[in-house]
Order: sequence, then structure tokens, then C-alpha cells
Amino acid sequence: MLCLRQACLFTLRHYQARTLSSDLLLSQINSCTHEDEVFNLVGRNKARLSEKHVGIALNMLWQLQKKRPLLLRTSDYIRNHSQFLTLCILAENKVEHMEDEAIVDTLYSILRLNVEDHSSLAEVLVTEAWKRLERLSLPALSKFALCLYKRHRHFSPVIGQVAHIVDMKLDSIQDIRILSVLMISISDVISQRFRDRLLHKAGQLLEEKDEVHFNYAKRILQFLQNVKLRYHPLLEKCNKIFLKSASHLDIHSISLILGLYEQLGFDNAEFRLVAKQLLSENIDVYCDPETFAKLFFILGPMAGPKVRERLLVTAVRIAEEFSSYQVLVILKTMQKMKCRNSHLLKKMASVLHKHLDSYHVIQLVKLTQYLVVLRCHDLELFAKLKMLLLGFLKSSVMPADTAAIIRVLAMLPSFQVEEVIINKAAAVLPQCKLHHLDCIATALVKWNHYDQLHWQNSSELCVKLLQKLNDCGFQRLQKANNLNLLLEELTHVNGEWFEEVLSEETVAMCQRLIDQITWANVLQLSFFLIKTNHRCPSLLDRIASVTVENIDKIHPFEIYFILFLFSALNYDPPANEEFFESCIQHLTSNLSCFGTHRLVLLGHVLAVAGYFPPVLMMRIFNVSFLSKLDAQLEVLPDILKQRVRLCLMKLNRAVCLECPEFHIPWFHEHYCQRVFCNNFECILDENKKPLSYVAQNTPLDDVEGIRLTHDIKDKGRKALPPGAQRIALEFLDSKAFSKDSHHLKGESALKKRHLEMLGYRVVQIPHFEWNSMVLSTKGEQLEYLRRHLYGIQ
Repeated sequence: MLCLRQACLFTLRHYQARTLSSDLLLSQINSCTHEDEVFNLVGRNKARLSEKHVGIALNMLWQLQKKRPLLLRTSDYIRNHSQFLTLCILAENKVEHMEDEAIVDTLYSILRLNVEDHSSLAEVLVTEAWKRLERLSLPALSKFALCLYKRHRHFSPVIGQVAHIVDMKLDSIQDIRILSVLMISISDVISQRFRDRLLHKAGQLLEEKDEVHFNYAKRILQFLQNVKLRYHPLLEKCNKIFLKSASHLDIHSISLILGLYEQLGFDNAEFRLVAKQLLSENIDVYCDPETFAKLFFILGPMAGPKVRERLLVTAVRIAEEFSSYQVLVILKTMQKMKCRNSHLLKKMASVLHKHLDSYHVIQLVKLTQYLVVLRCHDLELFAKLKMLLLGFLKSSVMPADTAAIIRVLAMLPSFQVEEVIINKAAAVLPQCKLHHLDCIATALVKWNHYDQLHWQNSSELCVKLLQKLNDCGFQRLQKANNLNLLLEELTHVNGEWFEEVLSEETVAMCQRLIDQITWANVLQLSFFLIKTNHRCPSLLDRIASVTVENIDKIHPFEIYFILFLFSALNYDPPANEEFFESCIQHLTSNLSCFGTHRLVLLGHVLAVAGYFPPVLMMRIFNVSFLSKLDAQLEVLPDILKQRVRLCLMKLNRAVCLECPEFHIPWFHEHYCQRVFCNNFECILDENKKPLSYVAQNTPLDDVEGIRLTHDIKDKGRKALPPGAQRIALEFLDSKAFSKDSHHLKGESALKKRHLEMLGYRVVQIPHFEWNSMVLSTKGEQLEYLRRHLYGIQ
């Protein structure tokens, strides 16, 4: 008994001593300030390292690296150290004894230290964590899911199991950091219903938290990009977080955010302006190739002349140091800037010669497009591109890749088409989506038109292929039974072939699927009808009724595009007043959703339709608003900038004419004189005889001394003799009418309305009458004009 007691006491003392020693070692590892200190401790205590020591040591190595700037990290040194290999072997042998969180932390640490994905330790850790998946805490689950995502296991069974757990526990997640990581990690294996639940939950958490780190908002954007969804409520909330955190954003974050905005089709002038102000102050700091490429991408499209010149000079100076990806970024940005700087373009072309073999097929397609648009003259470079593209084409099995290659080959200068291209196109046609068919058709038509098919019977073969292509397009449409899938496919179609061959058939198919129109797809359907310029009453009526019934479910920004459709096509649905009033009430209650330039576009759309909500008009025609607009216009793309200015001028004219009670001054007179002109004007007396001749191309606001002011209809006008009237004649081309219709579109109807308010009798000459066989001679045309101008039969 005494011997047993002594043995127990010895064991206890030994255990206590070992525990004390182990705790001391643990403390020493946690106190390390350099990687070599960790490795020295590991080397001296190999025999005494437990699974806890190993996990803490690996985590400490990552924490020490994490504190350093990216360029000063020494991951290669760590991975190649003999004691790191010792740690990995020990971790692999002790993995079954590790705690759940320790396994995940160890996996995360070795991946951040850039250990190869297929290393035996990584595989063992993933397998062990998978076994314990159900009992992992939410923080551990999110970290494990992120590790899987970083290891490109986007579609693995374990990710599917993670998604199932998230689905079950979604209501209990209250941390936006955890949720945002999980959302990105499982984005490739979720259903649409589950996606919508995640979006709703993310919106709730962002709303509830007063302070949200901008990194979490970035992850939300990445999730939206992964699921290819432009979801405005979340985009706006994320944008507010970025604006609030602007002082903490570095060039890498700004570049990532703007890149994601571009991919999602979202833009915010306020964020662009903040980014410009932050980066313009320290241009000279960003002189290494990586950060400069990001600076060029961000500032280039919105830079003033001086900053633009500095960017171009620096780009030329460091061009030789650019990586293959950075060259792609520079050329893409040059295309956006419409910058054809010959010196920089030559430099980029020179650098490209050594990088061409490193691009994958889609990058090569984009690269070729940029060079053609920028008018590069390096024929040797184009010859290499042609050879590489043809090589990819011959081995391609993906319809999307094949169509993209054929489209860009048609852009190459002096390209001689080989028969293998036509054969490849013919082979892939049955698998192609509509936009792929459109790409191939555009290339074929161009080659045939410019006589670039030189082998025997080439034209005949091309005609047969085009006929087969048409048949494939019709067959694909006829098989469509899901409106959502059809609209998703139509999003990318924008070529002439589709317009001429399939446009009407597509509208007819949408009519057959009319019962599938819901509040969730009215926006996409509106986009399609805007793009194709189709005035289809049944579809328009359905869009209007669905919109009114579900007005609270549709985001205000989407309402704008729906109203744009009806305004542009000059179409009044059956319950016209109810439709517009419901939409306007929803919009005016949510004006904060719109940026300054978007409010101008919204005001113009409503003005074309004849609506002038006072709250919107007073907000736009306000000195502080217009000052803010001027500042933000400087960072918008040139095309959008010109459109906003034009819409503001038109809106100013409309509100002065139609709502004089608002007392809004006319401040676009000179701009209007340059833009708005009639084809011909004259004054007729009471007997329909010309009184005087007013020169052609006279501005609307400068006829017979008229000056447009807030009381535009009364001031500055010379009195006419009794019975006389002013005549304004305007020739209307096909753009003034909806497709295959004689119905006047909104802009032309608005101009006619305003001229009539100014006292003109408006004579509009449609192109389909003027160019008809009935008016085939000059005499018949003169007689037609006399009849319409003077009422002479």
C-alpha cells in the first residue's frame, strides 16, 4: 500500500513538473518576436512538443509574417527551413489529438504561409476537419470554409456540407464577418432561394451594426460578383460603408472595389470622387509596377490633363517592368480613356512580345480587342496573336471560347480567313447560346462583305453556314420554356444579326411566356425591350400591371429603368395614371437611393412622359445640388457625362415651358442654341402665304427674337399679324420611331409638344413617307411639302 502511494506521488510530481515545463514552453513560443526564435525553440524541444505546441508554433509563424508589409514577408524562407518541416511532420502525426479550432487554425496558417495545396499536411487537416464538421463553432466553420475556397475546392462535397450547415444555422448567425466569409465560400453551390436568404440576412446585419469594417463589405461585393447578381440594396449599403471608411482605404482596396463595381455594372460618382481625391495627392508614391498599374486603372479614366500626362509619362518609364497581367490592365484602361498615345502603345506592344505565351484564351481575346481599338500598328505582334488564337481555336471545346476567338479574329487587320475557322464554327453551332451565335454571325458577315474568304466555293459555304446559324437561333428560341433563363441569355446579345434575324421571334416568345413575368424579372424584360426598341403592347401592359402590384418589392433604381421604357417608347398602359403615380410616389419617397447625376436622368425620363414631381424638380434646380453635380461629373466617363449634361439641359427647357409656376430660371440658352435646331422654319399669313423666311437650322429658343426664360411663352416674341402662324418643319428618321412601327417615340413627341407651346404649328415628315415610292421624284416631294406646309391640295 505504501509502495503504491509513493508511486502515485512520484507520478503526480512528474506530471506537475511536465505541465509546468510545457506551460513555460508555450509561453516562450507566444513571446517570440522573430521566426528564428520559434525555430530555435522547436529545435531544442522536439521531444517535448505536444499537439498544442505544434499548432501554436505554426500559428505564431503566420502572425509574425502578418505584421510585415507584403513585400517584406519571408514565406519562402519559412517553408524551406528544416524546423518548419519538423513542425509539419509533428502536426501530421498529432492531428487526431488536436482540438477542433486548433485544426482549423493550423490549416489556415499553413495556407497563408503559401504551403502547397496538395501537401500531405493540408490534406490530413482538411480530412480531420471534415470529420468534425458538425461540431465546429461558427467562427471555426467560416475559417475552414475560407480555407477550402482558397484551395479552389468550390464544388467539393465538403463545401456542399458546409452550405447545408449554414442553411440550418443561418438565423443564429449574428456576426457579419462570419457571414460574409461563409457567403463567399459557398457561393458556387447554393440555390437561388438560399442565395436570397443570404442576401436578406446580410442586409439585416449591415443595417443593425453601426460600425462595419470595410473588408466585410468587400466580401459582400465579391459574393454578388460570384453569383453574378447586381443587387442594389446591398450595393448601396456597402458603398455607404466604403464612403464612411474612406480614410482607411488604400490603393489595393480602392482598386478591388472599383473593379467589382465595374463587373457588377454599378457605379457611384461620390465614391469615384473620394478615390480621386485620396490618390491624386500622392501620385508619386505609387511608383512600383503593381501599385502604379492600380493607380492607372483608377485615376486614368477620370484624370485631368496634367495628371493624365504624368500617368502616361510614368507608364512609359516603367513599362519594361510590367507583368503580363499589368500590361492587360494598362491597355484596358487606355481603351477606357480613349488614349492612343503612340509612345506608350509602342512600349506596351514591345513588352507584350515576351508575355504572349503566358495568357490564357480569354485574356488573349481581350488583349487583341484592346490593341485593335487602340489602333496598334505592330504587324508582327498581330501575326503572333493570330497564330496563338488559331491554336486555341483548334483545341477549343467550349462554345463560348470558340465564339469569342472567332469574333476577335474578325477584328484583326488584313486577316485572311482559313477554312478551319469555318469548319470549327459549323461544328460548334448546335451548342451555342444566342450571344455566341451573334458573335459568329457578325464575323461571317464581315468576312464575306470584305471578300476575305479566298478558298474555292467559300462564299457558298459562308451562306450555307449563315443559314445553319439562323436555324440554330430559331431552334434555340423555340425550345425556350423558362423566361428567366431566356432573359439571362438575352442580356449579352447586342449585334446586328440578332436585330435583323431573331428580334421579332424573341419578342413573340416573350409573349408566349407572358405568364412568367414577375416583379423579379420585369427589369430584365424592360432592358430587352429598350435595347430592341420594340413597342409590344401586351408585354408593356403586363410589365405595368406587375410593377403596380409589386411596387414595394422593386428597388427604386429598377423603377427608373421601367419608367425609361414607357417614356422612351411613348406608351401609355391602360391604367396610365395609376402606373405613373405609383412609380413616382415610390421614387420620391426614396430619392436618397439616387446619386446626383441619376436624379437628373430620372427627372428627364419623367419630363418626357409629361410628369414634373415638385419635390424632384426643386431638388435638382438648386444651387448646392448643381454645384455637387458639377464636381461629380468630372469623374464620370465621357459618354455618361455628355448624356447627363444633355438631359439636364432638356429638363431645364421642359420645366421652364411646362411648369412656369416653379419659377425655375433658364440657364442653358447658349448650349441649347448649339444643340436644338429645326430643319426648316417659316411664318405664314392668314392666307397660308409665306410672310418672311427664317434661316434653316435656327435654334428653338432664337426664333424671331424669342428668348427662353421662366416665362418663356410671353417675353421677347415679336407680334405676328392677325391670322399668321409660325411653322416648324422637322424630318424624322427611323430613330424617331419604335421598331417596325409608325408610333412616335418620347423624345420626338416632347419636342413637338414644346414647339406647339411656343406657338408653332409643327409639321413632322416621317422617313417612311419621304422615302416611299409615292414620293420618288423631286416634283412629288415638293408637292408633298406644299400640301403639309400650306395646306394646298
